[in-house]
Amino acid sequence: MIRYVYILMCVFSVFTAFAQKSAKIRELENQRKAALHEIELTNRLLSETRESTRNSLNRLNLLSQQIEQRRKVVSLLNQQINVIDKEIADIRNEILTLEKELHVKRNKYGYSVQKLQKHHTAQDKLLFIFSAGNFTQSFRRMRYLKEYADWQKNQAIEISGKQKVIRAKWEELEKTRDEKQSLLHVREGETQTLEEEERLQQKEINELNKKQRQLQDDLRKKQRQAEALNRQIEKQIAEEVARAEAEARISRELEEKSKANNATAAKTNTDSNKRVADSKGGYAMTKEEKQLSDNFATRRGRLPVPVTGQYSIVSTFGEQQYQDLKYVRIINNGIDIQATTNSEARAVFEGKVTSVFTQRGFNNSVIIRHGNYLTVYSNLSEVYVKQGDQIKARQSIGKVFTDSENDNATILHFELWKERDKQNPQAWLSR
Repeated sequence: MIRYVYILMCVFSVFTAFAQKSAKIRELENQRKAALHEIELTNRLLSETRESTRNSLNRLNLLSQQIEQRRKVVSLLNQQINVIDKEIADIRNEILTLEKELHVKRNKYGYSVQKLQKHHTAQDKLLFIFSAGNFTQSFRRMRYLKEYADWQKNQAIEISGKQKVIRAKWEELEKTRDEKQSLLHVREGETQTLEEEERLQQKEINELNKKQRQLQDDLRKKQRQAEALNRQIEKQIAEEVARAEAEARISRELEEKSKANNATAAKTNTDSNKRVADSKGGYAMTKEEKQLSDNFATRRGRLPVPVTGQYSIVSTFGEQQYQDLKYVRIINNGIDIQATTNSEARAVFEGKVTSVFTQRGFNNSVIIRHGNYLTVYSNLSEVYVKQGDQIKARQSIGKVFTDSENDNATILHFELWKERDKQNPQAWLSR
């Protein structure tokens, strides 16, 4: 029984070590699968976006994202292969150590067997016991013989256990070598695909350079429309700030009059309705709005993506300059999210609809206030909400416009503001 327990413990220790080492490989494998999933989504959007001047930058952005993800896949494969190389080296070292230990144990066991063979008869053992000088010494000799016999048995068990461990290690080594060979083949295929995608990207850039004037005209038009949208948003924010400040001023005046007329009179304005701005010139919030604003702030990096279904971010926040298109310079106050046809825009957090308006180039827009934070959803063909509505997180607020004249491009323009300052939406969204 002891023998089997020892063998099982040895084998279990081998597979435990293997599992611990393979955890890193599994983690890298999961990251690689996620990157391949992103590539699959981007590839689908690319296939739906024909080559045209109006779509050119979107296609280029999608291709760039695809190449970035493909490079990530190749990098992760390299990391996996490096981990496996280290595992192979570790396993070889473990096998070498185990074989040395096995050699030592075999020598000791062989020596003990030879020694025992010289005095193997029962008469020899009895003579050894009864030739003692006294009873105590005889008892000690009996115990010594028993312990020596037990030691021999344990040595045999340990040798058998070591042999099983070594066999398991060799099997592990072979399996790891096969895994490495498989990854090398996968890496070769991904590298070839990456080179093809880079060639396609350069082809797109060359085509864009041939259409420089038309592209510049389109960009100038889009920039004017974006500036008009920005002015409209700023106007809405300014009006809301002014209304909130007016309410706060009236409340203060009523409270001061109440105190002057009767010091013991009940307050006209309760603490829950009192409006206070976080900063000078900012939006004066009620107690409930302040709590909502604080809750929104804790969701940074964890807000849901504001579209349903599959998507890809085709234009990021801030100024964008293309290395091979020096004349292309874009300033984006938010992000542009390309989705599939019939996708809906959804609220990223609970709040209140403060404005619904139409703007050339962006169709319908909805602004939702979350305390002193605002989210803007533009390019909607249909709007499901109206000004004053209370909105829940992930609630659909409208249908994203699908441009039939632009190869059914379905793109949501999304912005996030804190007071009058634009934020990078990607920093707030979960991925």
